[in-house]
Amino acid sequence: MIYLIGSLRNTRAVLLGNRLRGAGVEVFDDWHAAGPEADDKWREYEQRRGRTYKEALRGEAAQHVYEFDLRHLQQCDGAILVLPCGKSGHLELGWMLGKGKPGFILMEGEPERWDVMYLFATEVCSTEDELMTALKDWGLKL
Repeated sequence: MIYLIGSLRNTRAVLLGNRLRGAGVEVFDDWHAAGPEADDKWREYEQRRGRTYKEALRGEAAQHVYEFDLRHLQQCDGAILVLPCGKSGHLELGWMLGKGKPGFILMEGEPERWDVMYLFATEVCSTEDELMTALKDWGLKL
């Protein structure tokens, strides 16, 4: 199973998930169901309660989301980071790579700002077609 990592605000991850499923790949992207404002609503809720960010991270809501994502990251064989995304996505990809699992990055063409540390990734792809080829080369039957 492939874990699609991305931003709640980036619908490209869902579209890619559909394409992969259409090619016979088992994909996990259910985290996207929370909607594009989930993180904002969580912050607003915790701030109304008078909690700081650090306190909110120890709260039940944050722990539930974290454990949900972590459980699925653990179950997956590899991951695709769909850009643009933020810090959480990069941490998730780093966790996967640290566990020895393959991790691919899908960006939109050439990046505006270059980053050499993307060399940690199994493959960096500029298009979905390039990603599909990289996944085949990795051993997925598409």
